[in-house]
Amino acid sequence: MRIDLLLVGFGHVGRRFAQLLEESRPALADLGIEPRVVGIVTRRHGAVLESAGLDAIRAARIVTDGGAIGPAPTPSALELIARWRPDVAAARVMVETTPLDVRSGEPAVSHIRAAFAAGIDVVTANKGPIACAWRDLADEAARTGRQLRFEGAVMDGIPIFNLVRETMPAATIAGFRGVVNSTTNYLIDAMERGEAFDAALARMQAAGVAEADPSLDVDGWDAAAKVSALANVFMRARTTPLAVEREGIGPSIGRQAMAAKARGARVRLVGSARTTPDGVVTSVRPVELPETDLLAGLRGMGNALVLTTDLLGDVAICQLSGSLTQTAYALLSDLVTIRRRLHPVPAAAAR
Repeated sequence: MRIDLLLVGFGHVGRRFAQLLEESRPALADLGIEPRVVGIVTRRHGAVLESAGLDAIRAARIVTDGGAIGPAPTPSALELIARWRPDVAAARVMVETTPLDVRSGEPAVSHIRAAFAAGIDVVTANKGPIACAWRDLADEAARTGRQLRFEGAVMDGIPIFNLVRETMPAATIAGFRGVVNSTTNYLIDAMERGEAFDAALARMQAAGVAEADPSLDVDGWDAAAKVSALANVFMRARTTPLAVEREGIGPSIGRQAMAAKARGARVRLVGSARTTPDGVVTSVRPVELPETDLLAGLRGMGNALVLTTDLLGDVAICQLSGSLTQTAYALLSDLVTIRRRLHPVPAAAAR
């Protein structure tokens, strides 16, 4: 099956996804998938839509070098979605990786709604829409018969949402706690060893792991958005990042982390949610944990989430490192999931 792709957002993650598509072509072919990028929309480097397909690797090089991939004036994502005509020989998927907006989830929410209205399925690594508008978007997807996949919204390519959706039927999630922001865990781990906050943060930004606006990470907004997304999907909450009780980290957390380590403990930025008689309560804050705690054992860019369930007790899933490749892989994985929902995987691939 040929799947035509419109890439909305072409930053670090979007460009790594374009590369991963090429690297994974043999494996995707075994799964009956022939991906073809037909459009790319960027915020600062122009936009292009070619129904016959385009060279996304070349476009990635141009953008990385600061060039433009299309003529001015640049059409918006909404304009390109409206122009994108269906091809009877292909399915259509929008891959949305625009920057996070913790207050509204825009412009990603509008992009997703426009795609649904145009008969286009959606894959996103943007946690904003799930954190701010999950229930409405899920209802719209059901009403229009479209798919919305977002495995990369939390913990990169680790299959948190698929784990619950596919393997935990009839189980109720009463709460969770976890370390869900790679940048802050790396910073705290570095400061435990006596490194400077600013130097460690600069490394994360240079690697493309930290958000473009570092305050989203260090002030706890990124973690709050992930907590909101998890609570909305797993616990039927109708919350947003603004409703999460939030405390971030700064250079001063280094002294606290070193003192805790000397006492045989570890400081971690923990995001959590729990069900109460008054609803779902969410928070993000630095917490001192005993060394025996699973979350205390996370080093560097490690993440982990512990789900509290009624039937299975506590279930944990860990990611010992994070990278752009893992986030891009989540997009690839969601693309495969969409293909499987559209048509069964060939028997040869199933073996």
